[in-house]
Amino acid sequence: GFMVVIFTLGLDALLILMSYVLILKTVLGIASRGERLTTLSTCLSHMSAVFLFYVPFIGASMIHRYGEHLSPVVHMLMANIYLLLPAVLNPIAYSVKTKQIRRRIIQVFQRRKNR
Repeated sequence: GFMVVIFTLGLDALLILMSYVLILKTVLGIASRGERLTTLSTCLSHMSAVFLFYVPFIGASMIHRYGEHLSPVVHMLMANIYLLLPAVLNPIAYSVKTKQIRRRIIQVFQRRKNR
């Protein structure tokens, strides 16, 4: 079962990496700086969403495979992180590129810093 996960992740990650290399190659060929920044911003949101999915997936797989000696609480915690973290953080990853939302987030953190 673990080898299936490794091959699935490996093939998936390879295809995603190849597609982003091709996208980056195309983006760098765009003449306008503004269009390049917009496209790279969108790519960054997509890459963060992929990252938010794969990191908990890899962690849960490793805990399941090598964590026989760990407490069942750790297994449940990793399962919950795997299920909830991508769902909670995915909208944040995509909304940060919206100027109004980004401005408001910065204001909230600056207020907390000033306190």
